[in-house]
Amino acid sequence: MEDEVDRLVAAWRRERPDLDVEPLEVLSRVSRLARHLDRARRLAFAEHQLEPWEFDVLTALRRAGTPYQLSPGQLLTQTLVTSGTMTNRIDRLAKKGLVERLPDPSDRRGVLVRLTETGQERADQALAGLLDQERAILAELSRAQRAELAALLRQLTAPFDNIPG
Repeated sequence: MEDEVDRLVAAWRRERPDLDVEPLEVLSRVSRLARHLDRARRLAFAEHQLEPWEFDVLTALRRAGTPYQLSPGQLLTQTLVTSGTMTNRIDRLAKKGLVERLPDPSDRRGVLVRLTETGQERADQALAGLLDQERAILAELSRAQRAELAALLRQLTAPFDNIPG
């Protein structure tokens, strides 16, 4: 079965036979898949009245386990945004009743961000919807193929995820 990347690679091989375009066969597919995944995720989140960034913050808190709270700094680390952006996001989520700010008992000047019951319900429902979307995307692959693909992608992403600082 041919895809758009096959056509793109064939065109480059015809136009630039002097270049090895093999990396495009993998990374152009990863890039195209990322765009398809982004669309599927946006749809899954929209069904639960969430934006992707809201899902990211809520699920970071949900994964933290009971009592579902983290410091803003911990949220920064998990969501890879600036402190100003995170402050804005926490404000917006608090206004919607999905999170609440609490004083940090170990730091008088600090705060903790805690998931509300409504936030937890919304995060859980959106995660279930997302997993349904992602299962459908992976349906053509066997369990063994999914495991192999996950291992190969881990090999590519781990160096980026483990850069200090």
